[in-house]
Amino acid sequence: MRIFKTKWLGRFARREKISNESLQEAIVRAEQGLIDADLGGGLIKQRVARSGSGRTGGYRMIVAYREGTRAVFLYGFAKNERENIAPNELEDLRGVALRWLNLSVEALEDELAEGRIQEVCDDNDKRA
Repeated sequence: MRIFKTKWLGRFARREKISNESLQEAIVRAEQGLIDADLGGGLIKQRVARSGSGRTGGYRMIVAYREGTRAVFLYGFAKNERENIAPNELEDLRGVALRWLNLSVEALEDELAEGRIQEVCDDNDKRA
């Protein structure tokens, strides 16, 4: 299972001090069948803990997800700032999710090389 974050999500996570470990933990839960919300079209919503506290008051992450294969963190928001995603935004995100999930390995490597996505690795790993 490879885990990625978009360039936008990388900036958001850095600004909000969301660790790669927290992102990885969200996908581990999904792989165990513990998905907070299945949004259809390859999208899931997972809760991610705020630094120093639990998941309940933390962040919501919209993830392009294909079990056992690939996860791409697309969008995040704090629960106290936004309740949910609007239906038209959800439709747009489904289209984006399908694009990321259907990329070939070669095309995915090109996206990494161009900096449009980053692989989520341990916080000590320089790639993240």
